[in-house]
Amino acid sequence: MNNLVLSLFLYFPEDKSEYIPAAMWIIVAFILAVLLMRFFVKLSKKEEEQTTKNFSMKDEQRNSTKQQ
Repeated sequence: MNNLVLSLFLYFPEDKSEYIPAAMWIIVAFILAVLLMRFFVKLSKKEEEQTTKNFSMKDEQRNSTKQQ
């Protein structure tokens, strides 16, 4: 019974050329994942710079009004 259940989910083809399309899709998916991750990191850094710039400008405005 146990062998029957495992044989339903595990498939190892005799013809190893059937692995080629699957390997190509895995490589493409990995490359896309890396590119997408780099895009999100760059976008995050830009947003961080804008946020720190905006808060530093607000701090300068607060300090100038306190001094008056």
